[in-house]
Amino acid sequence: MKFFRQIFLLIKYFWLPIILTSATALTLTACNPANFKSAAAQVPQLVTAILSDPKTFNYPLSQESPNVFPLIYEGLTTENPITGKIEPSLAESWEISDDKLRFVFTLRKELKWSDGEPLTADDVVFTFNQIYLNEAIPADARDVLRIGESRALPKVRKIDAQRIEFTTPEPFAPFLGTLGLPILPAHTLEPFIKTKDQEGKPIFLSKWGVDTPPDQIIVNGPYKLERYDTSQRVVFKRNPYYWRKGPKGEPQPYIERIVWQIVESTDTSLLQFRSGGLDTVGVSPDYFSLLKVQEKQGNFQIFNGGPATGTTFILFNLNKGKRDGKPLVDPVKSRWFNTVEFRQAVAYAIDRQTMINNTFRGLGKPQNSPISVQSPYYLSPEEGLKVYNYNIEKAKDLLLKAGFKYNNNQLIDAQGNRVRFSLLTNAGNKIREAIGSQIKQDLSKIGIQVDFTPLAWNTYTDKLSNSLDWEVSMLGLTGGLEPNDGANVWSPEGGLHMFNQKPQAGQKPVQGWEVAPWEAEIAKLYIQGARELDPAKRKEIYAETQKITQENLPFIYLVNALSMSAVRNRFEGIRYSALGGAFWNIHEIKVTD
Repeated sequence: MKFFRQIFLLIKYFWLPIILTSATALTLTACNPANFKSAAAQVPQLVTAILSDPKTFNYPLSQESPNVFPLIYEGLTTENPITGKIEPSLAESWEISDDKLRFVFTLRKELKWSDGEPLTADDVVFTFNQIYLNEAIPADARDVLRIGESRALPKVRKIDAQRIEFTTPEPFAPFLGTLGLPILPAHTLEPFIKTKDQEGKPIFLSKWGVDTPPDQIIVNGPYKLERYDTSQRVVFKRNPYYWRKGPKGEPQPYIERIVWQIVESTDTSLLQFRSGGLDTVGVSPDYFSLLKVQEKQGNFQIFNGGPATGTTFILFNLNKGKRDGKPLVDPVKSRWFNTVEFRQAVAYAIDRQTMINNTFRGLGKPQNSPISVQSPYYLSPEEGLKVYNYNIEKAKDLLLKAGFKYNNNQLIDAQGNRVRFSLLTNAGNKIREAIGSQIKQDLSKIGIQVDFTPLAWNTYTDKLSNSLDWEVSMLGLTGGLEPNDGANVWSPEGGLHMFNQKPQAGQKPVQGWEVAPWEAEIAKLYIQGARELDPAKRKEIYAETQKITQENLPFIYLVNALSMSAVRNRFEGIRYSALGGAFWNIHEIKVTD
């Protein structure tokens, strides 16, 4: 998993660890800016919008969504978001030994990079051994490749130019899916791994940032970067060396150019779509009624994939550590946050049904689990998952039992401190901002003062993952069918164990970092679940993890919106799903005019 996302539907679906998202749903909003109008008339193109600038063009260092990588890279395998099955991608086939410990992949013939160089087994071995499995590279992908209690990593070796062998120390159920990780170019990046800076770190860590000329970013996906104008747009053009062909042997993708306009307001994107210049827009609940009556007149269709696959939640900073002798969290507030009854009281005090009725216009479902509802490992409330239905009296009772008191309807702790904290989220998303405003109001009913502050995306994620300087946050995570994709969230060492984040490689150390017993138990169960090959037994294991998360509430889950997008009828070949969105099969989508 990577940093938060309430759910961004990836433009092209390949396996990714869980990641952060800056919006409630991945929106593919499109517009035709003036300087692209003439180009649009000449070549088939899709112009879309994102809420913020990309942070990096270096995949292993990326922790946010949306990002450019689903368009520009592929892995050995891919997960079909319609069927949920693992399918071949760069690998045309694979063989698995009887003991389930040895996997041999055969690459497609004549694969090439976007600069025309051949893509071979050397690139696969380089990508895994020197990047994903290299402890000097802070890649979240490594968390989902760790196996067993020892957290061992697979062994990867070249058999010949077309074949690669992976061996695991024990059976590992999610392994085929994890091999959807993007394959990266050895001929371009290997020198950056071998060359060290003055601190002895690979200079790879400072390469392929957003200041890199786009023609230097070598890729293997359907598109390659053409240009990036800060705070304006990212432009992709068709990769002429992409491997997929159409039914008549014609090169794919059919759409020549994709433009991401950087639009920091979903309202602005909606206005652009309604004015007729946009190709597609993510349909949030507050837009649905307005757009639904315009489908025929506007020549578009609203696709509804049911509940989105990710999560939206608030979380408290449970980190008890210090940096440079100073506590990361005010010790007074840290005591509140690390009291489970306090977290449970907050959960009971949030009126999620009112949130669904008002903010989501009825187009949402309560979320109670870190695992997506589409997953066969999801545990429903009917199967015994604890839920926190709105109950002010129960919330107050929990607080009183935990030693809190009331003074003129204001909540104070046992030492007389007023209970007040800041709640952060990313600015520019109306849904998320509305949720924050309601939480502020809801918690005032149990005497808690909330200072709600939306921040610019990059500022926000820096606090979450770098400075660790925050109290309470609202964000989301991507979802999917495989629970182990969230290993970097639930492993205490993981890059997205954000409620109790351990500094990652290259960051300033934290003294006094602690892991609670329930955190360690979840991590242990995730290891067991990945080892178990029987689906029924795996479900039992992941059911237990969900029970623990709902009892201890490292995340207080809120509402899951429906996955909806409006797409102009001129795009042919849309196969919409909550897992993949409208353009997961971008290579085979055509423009009909």
